[in-house]
Amino acid sequence: MIRAGIVGGAGYIGGELLRMLLGHPEVEVVAATSTRLSGRRVDGTHPNLRGLTDLSYVAPEQLPECDVLFFTASSLDDPAGRAGLAARGKVVFDLSADLRLKDPALYRRHYGREHPAPELLADAVSGLPELHREHLRTADLVSVPGCMASASILALNPLAAADLIESRVTVDGRVGSSGSGASAGEMNLHSERSNVLRVFAPLGHRHQAEISQATGLDARMTATGVDAVRGVQVVVRATARPGVTEAAIRAAYRAAYAREPFVRVIAQKRGNYRFPEPKLLLGSNYCDVGFAYDAASRELLVIGALDNLVKGGAGNAVQSMNIRMGWDERTALGFPGLHPI
Repeated sequence: MIRAGIVGGAGYIGGELLRMLLGHPEVEVVAATSTRLSGRRVDGTHPNLRGLTDLSYVAPEQLPECDVLFFTASSLDDPAGRAGLAARGKVVFDLSADLRLKDPALYRRHYGREHPAPELLADAVSGLPELHREHLRTADLVSVPGCMASASILALNPLAAADLIESRVTVDGRVGSSGSGASAGEMNLHSERSNVLRVFAPLGHRHQAEISQATGLDARMTATGVDAVRGVQVVVRATARPGVTEAAIRAAYRAAYAREPFVRVIAQKRGNYRFPEPKLLLGSNYCDVGFAYDAASRELLVIGALDNLVKGGAGNAVQSMNIRMGWDERTALGFPGLHPI
């Protein structure tokens, strides 16, 4: 049994980590921190955990020694404080955007400031098991990618790796309101968010840098908030190389994901759910990918869907932890989603 701590346990990602780790047979959650809610019960902010834990939040300075430590939000504004917290965990999983981009210049371009701790970037392994499983087995610092980035990378990487598409791709990302976090302001009030299709990042969304870094493609991205709480769907327009067939595209996906426990290829000819649909994935660690192709024009539409809080966040972190610790990577991640819902 290993000891796990969560830095920033009161947010949505913290709640999902708690939900999964409290049911994990190899993990004891020893602490979840919150500066604002220190001393209050965890199930006060995560009522779905009632009866599952008696934990109360502790202040960050009270965090005990842990075998694994999860950071749920950016901590680089206080590098010394982060270093002190990170030193209390033997293996650190960072779910913030702090360490996702390897190039400090890219970080400066997309986040508008110099990276406060560039020395950490080279050591961080990407927490996307489908691409980095072998590196995760020995990693002591893991950076979990963004939710829309994860869906896009998993949808695009088999095509890029097989050189089946031209470099330029356009990503249309759609995300539910939980993607803004539990502390989002006025724009996430129900009266402001309900019934919207709000383009909040028309050009240059920061996840496009993650997509390009992981796939080698020239990704351009737009992001839209939709009238849902959970879920991500990305619709990517690409151009196939001359001579590429639908069979070659399907074969690339089959080769990449035939043995992956949490990626499914969904590209069917008929049915209500013939393409990836986030509604079916809520609460699950699955990412569904699919495509539609017009061979005459070489126009290829690629689709990816996942739950932004699970496979797009906490689930990826737990899957990466399972790999790092040598356990079955499906442990505590077996929930298949609900239908109908």
